[in-house]
Amino acid sequence: MPARVLLIEDEEEVREVVKHHLIKANYEVVEASNGEEAIQKIVEGSNAEEVDVIISDIRMPKVNGMEAMGYFKKEFPTVPMIIMTGYPETEMAVDLLKNGIKDYLVKPVEKEVLLAAVEKAVRERTWPT
Repeated sequence: MPARVLLIEDEEEVREVVKHHLIKANYEVVEASNGEEAIQKIVEGSNAEEVDVIISDIRMPKVNGMEAMGYFKKEFPTVPMIIMTGYPETEMAVDLLKNGIKDYLVKPVEKEVLLAAVEKAVRERTWPT
């Protein structure tokens, strides 16, 4: 059974490229255009414990990536999270990594870098006891 990735990205073109790379690498992708939509899909749809990795942009309308990640970290602490941003900030990256984010990727993300980060996060995925 393929690992499931929740992809949260407001730029449709970027979301489609990332989704394409993930699907070609045999991942199942649940996509959302902002944090609010991602939370709704998890709460109303499939069980979040079935999501193996969450990838999120930071700057998005409605519920931004930081707010969404805060929600997911609180509600589903065993699901690894990866930040993907076009506006890299060293201090933010360090803070996020110190607080449990598995990886911090800068857009445009190279396919190999993306897939390596997701593969690593899937391997390190833990399950609630």
